[in-house]
Amino acid sequence: MKIRILALGHRQPAWVQQATQDYLQRMPREMGLQVVEVKPEPRTSGRNTEQILELEAQRLRQQFHPQEVRYALDERGALWTTQELAQTLERHQQQAQSPCFLIGSADGLHPRIKQDCHALLALSRMTLPHGLVRVLLAEQLYRSYSLLQGHPYHRA
Repeated sequence: MKIRILALGHRQPAWVQQATQDYLQRMPREMGLQVVEVKPEPRTSGRNTEQILELEAQRLRQQFHPQEVRYALDERGALWTTQELAQTLERHQQQAQSPCFLIGSADGLHPRIKQDCHALLALSRMTLPHGLVRVLLAEQLYRSYSLLQGHPYHRA
């Protein structure tokens, strides 16, 4: 199973890249984790938020793989436990599906992108910086894998 994170945004601070890379490298090949950066629309283009989100949605759709099960990260989404995330990953692995997690830009994700997703998932009810969301999501995916493997990393 391959897991992808599609993240609108680029040029993250070094600490974000280092922390995310650490969790990417910890994941085994059979549970490969990849971050794909998608260029956000410039906020100085004179376009309104709806137009910006639509252009970003088009860029995201170009990255979609038909076999993926998509989850949009959104502060209004479901608050899963690590155990629930692990069970979801295990189900996808058993069904030969690849999950894909979408991280929006500064203005979030276009509503149609959210509708195209299997579910909305929240890491918190708070608004979080996008770089931190990458790190938290990568860590939780690794923790979920560790939980499934009985690895001592997860001590709940």
